[in-house]
Amino acid sequence: MQTQTMVMPAKRPPPLADDTRWTAVLARDAGADGRFFYSVRTTGVYCRPSCGARLPLRENVAFHATAAEAEAAGFRPCRRCKPDEPSRAERQAQMVAHACRAIEAADEAPDLATLAADAGVSPYHFHRVFKAVTGVTPKAYADAQRAQRVRQALPQAESVTAALYDAGFNSNARFYARTPQVLGMTPSAYRAGGVDATIRFAIAQCSLGAILVAATEQGVCAITLGDDPEALLHDLQQRFSRAQLVGAEPGFERLVAQVVGMVESPDTGQALPLDIRGTAFQQRVWQALRDIPAGSTASYAQIAERLGAPKAVRAVAAACAANPLAVAIPCHRVVRSDGGLSGYRWGVERKRVLLQREAAQEESS
Repeated sequence: MQTQTMVMPAKRPPPLADDTRWTAVLARDAGADGRFFYSVRTTGVYCRPSCGARLPLRENVAFHATAAEAEAAGFRPCRRCKPDEPSRAERQAQMVAHACRAIEAADEAPDLATLAADAGVSPYHFHRVFKAVTGVTPKAYADAQRAQRVRQALPQAESVTAALYDAGFNSNARFYARTPQVLGMTPSAYRAGGVDATIRFAIAQCSLGAILVAATEQGVCAITLGDDPEALLHDLQQRFSRAQLVGAEPGFERLVAQVVGMVESPDTGQALPLDIRGTAFQQRVWQALRDIPAGSTASYAQIAERLGAPKAVRAVAAACAANPLAVAIPCHRVVRSDGGLSGYRWGVERKRVLLQREAAQEESS
């Protein structure tokens, strides 16, 4: 699973009503910075919503969508909040994006002190900002990068050891300790395309269409939904091109029935054993999703807040999209901030049905 820099430019959100804008100015809301600017007729300047200058009277204030619009109206930038320069949030995002690129390009991950010095801030400040923006610590991000390099290098490497050292692991022991989370099997088996791995699977029908359930010895590693059973099987075969795929075992059908039960009745199957693999941040997001009770929803922003990374909303959405375990990791319970349904890996209509079913069960209980 490819790990990418999680700092991405955000699309401009829809404009706010003037009453909402004024409320943001009164609160000096930094979250509104970049969404609008306000000018003060009596001083001739324009500011960000978060400006710490003395609050003006409402009748002297006008709002502008951009800094250029405020300047075109004859106002000059405030010397205190400097609205014509990148905001603090933008500067922090740029700093973290630069650090992520440095981590990705380095043969050996830079330590915290080196990253902080390059950014011109203290290690404590850099660590706090990096985690707030990406949702993970610099070390966790570097570990994910090294793990991704191993996954990419193993199939072509001369040996497992060569792949580990090329990826930046200083010792085999450090990597082997994390092998179950990174690969889900031994490095040798992964290098051979999963040749030594046995993955049991079955395809059944449920009210949402075809459902494929696959499991390793550790637990269920895939639950996928779709209209075409053959497409679901093809996807599994691509993920483990040389693994031993064992299908249609009578004993395995009990596990499939348990998963189908989770689709039809969300209150069942919560003790399902799972083999969850992903980056450090994905693991945290997926655990947060499992903490959302049936019949409830949470927004991407709320999940980011719960993880202590309020700026990592897009990274949360990406982790939801990468979820390999439909229903068992209930990413269908994550909605937009306005309550609307957004994309779902297995189709928005399936997401709608799952939420309606859970809401109905909650009302009847």
